[in-house]
Amino acid sequence: MTAARRVAILVFDEAEVLDVAGPYEVFSVAGRRHGLEPFQVSLVAERPGPVTLRNGFVVVPHATTAETPAADLVVIPGGFGTRREVDNPALLDWIQRVTREAELVLSVCTGALLLGKAGLLDDLSATTHHDTYTLLRALAPRTRVLEGERFVDAGRVVTSAGVSAGIDMALHVVERLLGSELAEETAHYMEYHWDRNEEGLRDEGV
Repeated sequence: MTAARRVAILVFDEAEVLDVAGPYEVFSVAGRRHGLEPFQVSLVAERPGPVTLRNGFVVVPHATTAETPAADLVVIPGGFGTRREVDNPALLDWIQRVTREAELVLSVCTGALLLGKAGLLDDLSATTHHDTYTLLRALAPRTRVLEGERFVDAGRVVTSAGVSAGIDMALHVVERLLGSELAEETAHYMEYHWDRNEEGLRDEGV
């Protein structure tokens, strides 16, 4: 049996709850009803101890950035905390290091700002929350920002629009890595209406 892919989801103060919980749920439950465990998911924070996400939602990370082993998938959430973290050299350095050998790098919402500031979106197409297209262009001028897309698959880097779009992106990644049947079963188990970002459908952020 193929070894489980290790998924590291970054958490920080004022990260958006669903940006973290949505991908966590998708990767945690994918395949489980068939006795498979294709992903091993962990929450990673810069410091040990509880982390307070948006609206007072508290999580306890499994590891710190200093302890994080190599990850196959790295997920960077968004939220108001990204405005602070884009000026955090230590965290940006960790993002650059941990993503160097990763199979896939994913961002949800304004997590794209952190990827952009770290130089990981240079010469790629990407998206972010509809309120921050201009900010992403300013932080990552070499990035082609695609407005209205639910998620953008640029190869090794996949970015999504805001909040709930991270679930659609995570399901897309499951489909890409493990096939449509397992991804569809995951969405069905979650009772989630998966937006596959099909051509002609636009996310207007309303």
